[in-house]
Amino acid sequence: MALQTDREGPGATASLSGSRPRTLGRVFAGGTAGNERLTALIAVVLLILLAALGVTILRIGQLLNPHMFIGMLLIGPVLAKMGSTGYRFVRYYTNEPRYRAKGPPAPAMRLMAPIVVISTVTVFASGVALLFIGPNSRGLLSALHKGSFIVWIAVTGLHVLGHLAELPAVLLRSGRSEERPWDDHGSGRGARALLLAGSLIGGLVLALLVQSQFGAWAGYHHGG
Repeated sequence: MALQTDREGPGATASLSGSRPRTLGRVFAGGTAGNERLTALIAVVLLILLAALGVTILRIGQLLNPHMFIGMLLIGPVLAKMGSTGYRFVRYYTNEPRYRAKGPPAPAMRLMAPIVVISTVTVFASGVALLFIGPNSRGLLSALHKGSFIVWIAVTGLHVLGHLAELPAVLLRSGRSEERPWDDHGSGRGARALLLAGSLIGGLVLALLVQSQFGAWAGYHHGG
């Protein structure tokens, strides 16, 4: 029998010889609606973490360690968000019928998407590089991190504003249809919840693993 995935609706199933869908198939079993819910849930997590990151920037001298910790923690959800939106992009441009019927994002969002992706990769890659190289790496890398952060926060803010109006409706639909989010029934709900939790845990583990590198930056904004 053929593996069936990416079907719409709460009754959607995926089977191969009567078996439960594979893990990856479960993540995408909800079709365009499931992808939309996953993206919205990750967006809420990112908004909370970005708000916390913004607080650290206001007092970066005193909150440099939390700034670095939250920055590393963000990597997990950011990768999950890029994955969910990238999946929609690939399915749309490979002519998957359900994603073609859903239609593309608004033209402004499509034009902004490459800048969001490039600035996201640049700001996090340069931040991680700075963390490991240390404060003596001030110069081009530091300027790249600061410059890409300004671009990133600007385009990300516009991107968020562009989707903010539709976010409550998506979350409300998700809440009504997912009263038992861990009870998968082939719809992908449980797998998406695990993916979201996994992205947070992955980011947290990463932040804890590199926390020993924070000491090199102690007193940087005070003494140098």
